Amino acid sequence: MKKEIVYFPNAGKENTERCIELAVERANELGITDFVVASTSGYTANVLYSKLQDGSKITVVTHMVGFKEIGVDRMDEDARLDLMMKNMKVLTTGHALSGAERGIKNKLGLLGPLELMANTLRMLGHGVKVCCEITLMAADAGLIPMDKEIMAIGGRGGGADTACIVSPAHTNNCFDFKYHEIVCMPR
Repeated sequence: MKKEIVYFPNAGKENTERCIELAVERANELGITDFVVASTSGYTANVLYSKLQDGSKITVVTHMVGFKEIGVDRMDEDARLDLMMKNMKVLTTGHALSGAERGIKNKLGLLGPLELMANTLRMLGHGVKVCCEITLMAADAGLIPMDKEIMAIGGRGGGADTACIVSPAHTNNCFDFKYHEIVCMPR
């Protein structure tokens, strides 16, 4: 099989519309109806929602509460309610590839295996790492199917610039997670 990967010249929010169009197009070709998407403000999730047909399922994974400021949820409550009213599942929880390990690194300067895994995935691209991480998080919360391929969409610093077809895994079996295709990513 020969497939094309679209490479964006730069990372960032300006790629969101095209990234999602490419993800939806490829998902339709393969009959994929389950999507997991990183979204902090609701913007990326709403762009995805606007491009999908009935029958598709969207799981939105946000930053954990306290990601930037102690006790602060970066997703506005009205944005969260809007997504939920559109039948999207919204997950806010600790990050699968950092969590408490980041606290150990920040306090003691020790790099643990999860941070090492995250940094290794970032060598391919930040969005590639995000696609893995949000899929693990959604799997652990029981929000996505475990028996079929899904479309994962992520990026860095707002918006989306990476879409991957993946097979989910739980964090306790993280090496069972599989990338099948990279649909698009920044170069």
